[in-house]
Amino acid sequence: MSNHHALFIGSDPALRKSALGFLEDRGYGYVVAESVKEAFQKLARDNFHFTLLDFTGNRDGLNLVPRLRLQGGDPGALIACINSTGTPGETEALSLLVDVVIQRPFTDDGLEAAINAVATLSPAVPHAPGEQSVARIRREMDLWRSPAMRDVVAIIREAAGADITVLVTGETGTGKDLVARAIHSLSPRRTAPFVKVNCAAVPRDLLESELFGHERGAFTGAHKLKIGKFESAHRGTIFLDEIGDLHPDLQGKLLHVLQDGEFSRVGAKSALKVDVRVIAATNQNLAQAARGGRFREDLYYRLNVIQVAVPPLRERLEEIPLLLDYFVQLNSKLFRREGFAIPPSVMARLAQYDFPGNVRELENIIKRMIVLGDPHLARIPLQTDGAPKSTDGDAHVSTAEPSLKEIGRRAALAAQREAITRVLQETGWNRLQTAKSLKVSYRSLLYTMKEAGLRGGRGTISVPSSEPGRLGGNTS
Repeated sequence: MSNHHALFIGSDPALRKSALGFLEDRGYGYVVAESVKEAFQKLARDNFHFTLLDFTGNRDGLNLVPRLRLQGGDPGALIACINSTGTPGETEALSLLVDVVIQRPFTDDGLEAAINAVATLSPAVPHAPGEQSVARIRREMDLWRSPAMRDVVAIIREAAGADITVLVTGETGTGKDLVARAIHSLSPRRTAPFVKVNCAAVPRDLLESELFGHERGAFTGAHKLKIGKFESAHRGTIFLDEIGDLHPDLQGKLLHVLQDGEFSRVGAKSALKVDVRVIAATNQNLAQAARGGRFREDLYYRLNVIQVAVPPLRERLEEIPLLLDYFVQLNSKLFRREGFAIPPSVMARLAQYDFPGNVRELENIIKRMIVLGDPHLARIPLQTDGAPKSTDGDAHVSTAEPSLKEIGRRAALAAQREAITRVLQETGWNRLQTAKSLKVSYRSLLYTMKEAGLRGGRGTISVPSSEPGRLGGNTS
């Protein structure tokens, strides 16, 4: 375990003593930051496998998460520690932003379960995946019992043994990330790093530095040399998620890396050579984008050597009971709701739901049920195409006319679209500057742009989650 590198952010002495004692006993290397400012200083000097955040008494906690992901180095997977007296709404909002939420006072077993739960998430520092990481990947693959997913497993095993580029396609939330990790964990590169980059989540003007690194003084704010993701993934695998959102200028540089295995850091005069396997994923039709000139055709063919098409959950309904049991067991432990059970009648209703958000939506519904203590779905409307779907088994509600709530939603979305468009035009379609001007997180802006059907100058906006966002809401 000594390969794991942790960052602890918090000023509570009791929590710090408990958490750091646990990390020391298990051989984790760690760094401590008692303030947000100090955390950014630590991130500017290092990348981490996971970060343990103390959210107890932190009123601005939700706004901290996107700042950690976008400023400085890589915090890795995020584990948030909250007071057990926190409201269900606060817990739910935080659980959708970070990777794992644990409540204090926590036990050593609880913290260990949280760290094990994020073990399959992309490590920010090179290290070999532990046995628990590989075991969890295989456990989740065992849930793929439908004929369509057994075909996917067969392709994964073939692709793992061939050291070539793979393109993973499918709707948002289908499990493309897990497919990429499975290919890596079964490949000869499994003892080397697996590094993930979400091409839609990082602002365009920062993505080149994120991918390829930069030299000290390369631009304003580049106070030290930064190692990019390609260097971090040397001899391992780099997973480029949402590849369809990669800027055309970076598409050319990526093509060069795929062809020659060489790239230059921003501001560097010499080239670096790396040995990296590339796995890319998209929920877009890249072939169509290439024909329309929105994606380089030569890059598309370089990426699409082997394609793994992940079917939506509605085409593998026989897996829903297994997934329900798995997510209930996993999240009831993480949220300290042992013994939580879903009634058979609710299980039957969920098994008939079409899950437009796929597996991710299913897990988020289970999280909400557990956090809110709502096993009967009384406060969790199931959504289909933006409108609530009846879950009570009574007569269907007519959809000929939109509800008052839907009319209000559409009006709010139209107003948001108008405001965003105006600021985007003022900033030359700089989404990072637009988010700052509108006083929302970059992630929240992407969500709202996608929901409003706005385009980011060069193609439809894609965001790294199926959860809806709202400007003015506390989604950051």
